Amino acid sequence: MPASPTPPSRIPLTRRARVALTAGAAALTLAAVAQPSAPSPDDGRGRPSAAAPSPAPGAEAAAETLCAPAGVLRKGGSRKASVSLCTSTGGPSLALSAPASCATAHGTVRACRTTGSWTARKDGKVVARGALPGSADYPGPGTYEITAQVRVRSTPAGVDVRGEVTAPLTLTQPLREPTHRIEVDREELRPGRTTTLTYTVYRDSEEGDGSGRFGVIGEEDSGIRLTTDDARCVNPLVGRHPSRQRLTHALDCALTDLQPGRPARVVVRATTADACSTVVSKLGYWMPRGQTFRTGGMVAGPAVACQE
Repeated sequence: MPASPTPPSRIPLTRRARVALTAGAAALTLAAVAQPSAPSPDDGRGRPSAAAPSPAPGAEAAAETLCAPAGVLRKGGSRKASVSLCTSTGGPSLALSAPASCATAHGTVRACRTTGSWTARKDGKVVARGALPGSADYPGPGTYEITAQVRVRSTPAGVDVRGEVTAPLTLTQPLREPTHRIEVDREELRPGRTTTLTYTVYRDSEEGDGSGRFGVIGEEDSGIRLTTDDARCVNPLVGRHPSRQRLTHALDCALTDLQPGRPARVVVRATTADACSTVVSKLGYWMPRGQTFRTGGMVAGPAVACQE
């Protein structure tokens, strides 16, 4: 039997120290009563324990990753890549990746790099698509058929295969209500004219704060010019200092007073050349949670088409 460790020497406590320790012990006791311990994964006999309670209404859903086997791609008979399709949820985006396991002709397992594109269908209809890895707007809960065109290469080299893989993924995260939205009073532009567009930016949620970065962008090679008298907006500055070159096909607006019941309005003049151009809009917003990073989001506004 190993020897017991030597107990630490006793140090006399001052009255202030005794009071602090007593208060700390009381706080720990209250915390233990208020927060029951989480159930263990099983009861020791391989059976799952009771599920944890669902989050309270309005609580933010926990992020999670869901993966499913999607196919095996082969080349030369023995070199292969076993591909899965995975989605990460927990926010306004549906993120897709395609991790793979590579095996050489001698059976050596190697790390893989996967690139390509993906398409999500629900009831036969395309609802989202993007690059791999990449993301798109989350279309809501349901069962989706995910198809991906992939190229898988091993590191170090030895496996390089291409092909199509597919897998069904059932997503359960509820579709969150949008916190921000954008409206515009026109649906189309005409070539060779100046059109005034009035954008209205709304913050509908009590969450977040009044800040938002609003962007309006035309097609770069069309010759369109976007201007405004709004002091909150500028044509973005590009080029290395001391360059003063600005993008005339885009406007960048710093909004700081977005409130529920008090939208922001931005008036933009779009001057088109002989070539036509659509104009798109977007809003990036911040959802503060203390000093946590990556708590914002982005929403797309309506596109203003150009009638030839």
